[in-house]
Amino acid sequence: MLEIIPGILEKEWSEIERKINLVKPFAKSVHIDIIDGKFSPSTTFLDPAPFAKYTKDLLFEVHLMVEEPINYLKTFAGAGFKRFLGHVEKMSDQAEFVAQGQLLGEVGLAIDGPTDLSAVKVSYSDLDSILIMGIKAGESGQVFVPEYLKKMEILRRQLADQNDIRIPIEIDGGINDKTITQAKNAGANRFIANSFIFNSQNPQVQYKLLEEKLSIS
Repeated sequence: MLEIIPGILEKEWSEIERKINLVKPFAKSVHIDIIDGKFSPSTTFLDPAPFAKYTKDLLFEVHLMVEEPINYLKTFAGAGFKRFLGHVEKMSDQAEFVAQGQLLGEVGLAIDGPTDLSAVKVSYSDLDSILIMGIKAGESGQVFVPEYLKKMEILRRQLADQNDIRIPIEIDGGINDKTITQAKNAGANRFIANSFIFNSQNPQVQYKLLEEKLSIS
């Protein structure tokens, strides 16, 4: 199943809440980016508690661009998050992260734009999803890097060879009405869109435009 998921990367809760309320009427899921200043120089809002007000209405996934993402699993699960995506670049034990995440909900590994697929050290069959960045992780509004889709094409072939073709592949970073078709053709199932949706006067119109692009591409 193809799904567009609004992505939110912000430093202040007030702005996060504003964006959640904007997409509540039409989105089924929300993607929250968390950055601790160690994975990349920037930082975001890190407190999961306020999200509990909304996690019963939508599926929330957390994209953990942090050092040792396993340390964030329980607190975000406690706030109602159902899907956990941790970056391999700052993770000392992928198998343990996956095992702990599966006790709390869906779990996936995330791969930064420049990172090779070989950085994934656990079996794909142990994962509920895989996220590949279309940019260098850390800031929203960056330009999509088409070369990073080569990893997605390789991954999709690998999954097919292992009979794991149902594992969703997410693409995050630089998704708009042009790049979403490229990502779909490369094998993506879930498309995280941030700036394209929110940097407009009508986020719902932008969301619907992306849906149209998926249906005709």
